Amino acid sequence: MKSNRLMILPAHDYDAIRLVRIPTDYEEHEVFRHVTGIIAQVEEENPDYGWDEVAAALEDHGFEVVEFLLGPALD
Repeated sequence: MKSNRLMILPAHDYDAIRLVRIPTDYEEHEVFRHVTGIIAQVEEENPDYGWDEVAAALEDHGFEVVEFLLGPALD
């Protein structure tokens, strides 16, 4: 069963914003810290990393990259 919980990975560049589905076995309070750790590990292992490396690392930990359409700003 897929989780209904999602996490937005924000970015200043709209084209770099990502959305991932959170695995069901993660508590809400630990997800942010865990994703931060995954990204930090990718950065440490490869200073020239890109989204593909981050996405692969997240998927290795049970996260699922979700395609989405970015709507208009609510400013």
